[in-house]
Amino acid sequence: MILLLMAAGSGTRYGKLKQFDDLGPNGEFLMEFGIHDALKNGFDHIVVITKKDSVSFLYDHLRSRLPENIELDVLAQEVNDIPDGCQFDGERQKPWGTAHAVWTARNVVDAPFVVLNADDFYGQSAYENAANFIKAHQDDNRYALVGYTLKNTLSEHGSVSRGVCQVDGDDLKSVDERLKLVPKDGKVLDLDSGNEYTGEEHVSMNFWICKPSIFPKIEKDFRKFLTSSDPGAKSELYIPKIIQDMLQAGEIEVNVVPSDGDWFGVTYSSDREKAVNDLKEKTAAGKYPTPLWPFR
Repeated sequence: MILLLMAAGSGTRYGKLKQFDDLGPNGEFLMEFGIHDALKNGFDHIVVITKKDSVSFLYDHLRSRLPENIELDVLAQEVNDIPDGCQFDGERQKPWGTAHAVWTARNVVDAPFVVLNADDFYGQSAYENAANFIKAHQDDNRYALVGYTLKNTLSEHGSVSRGVCQVDGDDLKSVDERLKLVPKDGKVLDLDSGNEYTGEEHVSMNFWICKPSIFPKIEKDFRKFLTSSDPGAKSELYIPKIIQDMLQAGEIEVNVVPSDGDWFGVTYSSDREKAVNDLKEKTAAGKYPTPLWPFR
């Protein structure tokens, strides 16, 4: 089983590269706790997508900590990594979004994989539930979303982006990407549309269980995107949109797997203190060893 971590963000709202912030009691990055949880549940190949300038640093950092039997790939997400025969002549500084980040790993991923954000803490049970799902569903047409409850994924310090889900039993029907959600009077307000949510809705935190069949779909949509009249300097390809298109076309089924865990993230610099305290408390409670990795 493969764990794919997206760590190429710029940390605009956080103020620095939050993927490499030393939040753990011994200076660990937040992603290291997720990797630790994944290894405990049988994952044996770690793939990290990051910026070109960070590849060597991150590879050396993780390779010195991970057990020698764990396969590790650290890949650069680059704007010029586009399908053969395509071109983009516009001006663009940032890569093409989360779906493009996943597509970056197309040459090293050949088995069911979990994809998630490197700057989120998903809870230990989420990895166990994901591993159990993969073991039970090896067929190529069954994907899954590890779901969370909207009210438990907000920030006190500003708006957040969340994929609000429509669910029927255990089946995912759709994901509606909302970019500016804030808590308000016990509910959740979408600043863009003015719509309110109860807070009990399932949301995507970009913890997806995918199969290699997603790569040709991303490439197909990417080609279409690049040949559109104006793909724009900031337009992006999102994983939920790719999966939703596959779902609606009847190409895949998507289950919702409960996380059964506590999530927290570091969207804003003011989220840092809570993250540091939470990791310290979990370590003190014996949920994680200290230091996290044995010295090799």
